[in-house]
Amino acid sequence: MTELLKSKKISETPFRKEVLAIFRNYTNAIPLSTVEKELKEYNRITLYRTIKIFIEKGIIHEITISGEESNYAICHEECSTAAHHHQHIHFKCSSCKKIFCVEVDQFPSIILPNYKIKQLEIQATGLCQKCNV
Repeated sequence: MTELLKSKKISETPFRKEVLAIFRNYTNAIPLSTVEKELKEYNRITLYRTIKIFIEKGIIHEITISGEESNYAICHEECSTAAHHHQHIHFKCSSCKKIFCVEVDQFPSIILPNYKIKQLEIQATGLCQKCNV
């Protein structure tokens, strides 16, 4: 954890380490309410600022699914302050309701004449590996 924060030029604080540890404990995306439940003590403003800086520095990314609370997941690719580089689909399980970042071999290429796409998100729903047994 310490190395990641240093590499992203983020000041190491016990609180930031604790928040990062929470994200690392999950293989799926989690809502902020889950982070809040797992924190021992916290100030809501400090938590929001920590989430914001983690997104800005490419440590986590936000997943928004229509009509639902935002979820956040650790970035596994080389994301930076300039941009997030994700080649995965956000998958929501209709049974357990968890959201996963699922890597794909080939991400679709979409060309829109006279438009410049800066970010493309693909969302899917169905049964996750655990629920599809």
